[in-house]
Amino acid sequence: MATPKVLLFYAFAELPDPEAVRLWQHTLCQSLGLRGRIIVAPHGINGTLGGDVLEMKKYVRGTKSYAPFHDIDFKWSEGRALDDGSTADFPRLVVKVRPELVTFGAPDAVRLDGHRVAGGGTHLNPQQLHELVQRTEVVFFDGRNRIESSVGRFAGAVVPPVDTTREFVELLDSGAYDHLKDKPVVTYCTGGIRCEILTPLMRERGFSELYQLDGGIATYGDAFGDDGLWEGSLYVFDDRMTVDFSDHAAVIGRCDGCEVATNAVVDCADASCVSQFVRCPVCASRDAGCADHRAA
Repeated sequence: MATPKVLLFYAFAELPDPEAVRLWQHTLCQSLGLRGRIIVAPHGINGTLGGDVLEMKKYVRGTKSYAPFHDIDFKWSEGRALDDGSTADFPRLVVKVRPELVTFGAPDAVRLDGHRVAGGGTHLNPQQLHELVQRTEVVFFDGRNRIESSVGRFAGAVVPPVDTTREFVELLDSGAYDHLKDKPVVTYCTGGIRCEILTPLMRERGFSELYQLDGGIATYGDAFGDDGLWEGSLYVFDDRMTVDFSDHAAVIGRCDGCEVATNAVVDCADASCVSQFVRCPVCASRDAGCADHRAA
């Protein structure tokens, strides 16, 4: 019986031949029976994979054998097993080359300083974050989209009303958050990579005191669970949709149909639609689409 695990990881490094890295990664994953999604760009790699723990460990060793990826911080979480012993978290393996690891629409903004993005915020581990909060009043700034933040977020966080990462640049340029430019701002996201790029973009626009949660919410949840500053569930990029850090996680999401408290996220039933919704099981069972596709 397989022991399913999920890996979340990224690394910044100058890659002269991203296509060669893509082919190597695809071959490695395929040989180990792993599924998930990996993005390779000229400035690094970003991925999430699911599979049996023994095969995943082989993947980690193989990937770390490539010098630019030697120091990748792999974040592990529990996966799900099917009755036939296979894993259920990803339907397929996708490995692609893209201009950006995260699609902010600003590939030229990523300038590397070693294995980090130049101009980023000060990295804080979970304990350092608590120490900062005890010393001063900080603003938590969510670097994810509205569906992700609707089911879980740091208490009192600023939650930008965005559906895609690309919308952040336009929102920052609009002046909507200019009142935060002189305040201590702590950005956070799922595993940390979006904040690696978001904080330099914010610094270029005049934000003076920027921090980022090292390892993202995933690392914070491992350290403090639901007994710290986090509230709710963590949205994840596989078929689990959301995960909780404990058996007493708050339920802060609201069903878009009946407003009942729920942490359930569902895909639109129409295969041509990429929309997702926070929707309770009862409403999802009788309405699996969105307004646009119901009207069509």
